[in-house]
Amino acid sequence: MRRQRQFAQIDVFSPTPYLGNPVAVILDAEDLEDADMLRIARWTNLSETTFVLPPTTREADYRLRIFTPGGELPFAGHPTLGSAHAWQELGGTPKIAERLVQECDAGPVEVRRRAGLLSFAAPPTRRSGDIEEEYLGQIVDAFGIDHDQVLAHQWVDNGPGWAVVRLATAREVLELQPDLSRIPAAMVGAIGAYPDGSEHAFELRTFAPGVGVPEDPVCGSMNAAVAQWFLRTGAVPGCYRVSQGRRLDRAGDVTITADPDGTIWVGGNTNTLFHGTAYA
Repeated sequence: MRRQRQFAQIDVFSPTPYLGNPVAVILDAEDLEDADMLRIARWTNLSETTFVLPPTTREADYRLRIFTPGGELPFAGHPTLGSAHAWQELGGTPKIAERLVQECDAGPVEVRRRAGLLSFAAPPTRRSGDIEEEYLGQIVDAFGIDHDQVLAHQWVDNGPGWAVVRLATAREVLELQPDLSRIPAAMVGAIGAYPDGSEHAFELRTFAPGVGVPEDPVCGSMNAAVAQWFLRTGAVPGCYRVSQGRRLDRAGDVTITADPDGTIWVGGNTNTLFHGTAYA
């Protein structure tokens, strides 16, 4: 039987409302079945819809399940920040001030607030290393680029299954017109640098046909895993900003910072744009 539940739609990773990546958040979701959650996610038709449940571990403040229109993800970045924002705004109180712990299928994820921004600690990658040549060839073919345009490539999988290619410039990334029918199961991105002195260090684009999302406007999980790769190899300093979503008329702005202990934080603005009641 349907009942009323608290609902919010949060815009994540942009200082300008309606130019980030929206996530639908349904609280009080503990009695919803898997099929219900997937049906709701397909109906909202956003890149992700989340469902907040009571935690099953002592350290966590709440448990989160994350669905795309195509299925469930063990972890995702902008849904983590948007759900943390909604949970606190709609009455949730973390066990430790200015810090909360989200339980999800990828394990515990810490979220903190500093200088007005929510950030999540990048979870460990499940898979790294170079992309296999056969799959890399499929990506290059789908992206419509030459193989020698790829400066580097890497598996950056922290749950969703991401792989990424690095191109020389942000312009090359923005000019991509991928034929995703050639890689229908892919979870893949492309990143390229802006000139020195630019507001952002990189432009990132994320394509997720494998879960029913042709292009994600702003992707926290890929930014997290790419940051781990870049910082591990010395490709970037400990703090930088990424632009994402320009080809979708968005203005995503992702801040990457690294603590002295090596923890990488992925942060951005979060704004409630809709809140009310869901009947589910």
